Amino acid sequence: MSKTIELQTNKGNIRLELDEAKAPVTVANFVSYVEKGHYDGTVFHRVIKSFMIQGGGFEPGMKQKPTDAPIQNEANNGLKNDHYTVAMARTSAPHSASAQFFINTTDNDFLNFKSESPNGWGYAVFGKVVSGQDVVDAIEGVKTGNRGGHGDVPLEDVVITKAVVV
Repeated sequence: MSKTIELQTNKGNIRLELDEAKAPVTVANFVSYVEKGHYDGTVFHRVIKSFMIQGGGFEPGMKQKPTDAPIQNEANNGLKNDHYTVAMARTSAPHSASAQFFINTTDNDFLNFKSESPNGWGYAVFGKVVSGQDVVDAIEGVKTGNRGGHGDVPLEDVVITKAVVV
């Protein structure tokens, strides 16, 4: 069973297919944020060419949004941080993911699960881009700089206008 989410952005639409079987906690968490409108009006706030595009936590102007409690890291589910997969962002603490997510713009093997240790947990992949890869590529190519104490921030806001369960 999989769920499909559409991220409607000011650069075009990105469709994600989520893997409920391999990442049930992560998918339920992500869908919950979608259903309550958390992602509507947020920006892709961190864009690094040949790495990833990250969103889900900030409104324009780098205003951070409140989140629910962090979830258990499911990076040990066998899914890999390959090109066009979607994974949960987190702090250095392995089980700290809440609302922020990223889309890999290349194969990022070094982000994969290695062991249940602070340095080995990796980042939980919970789905993949099934359409809108061109939109992901366009976002990856935007000019970035420093804003609000953060680096790699798009100079022009890349906004998720709406996220919906399809």
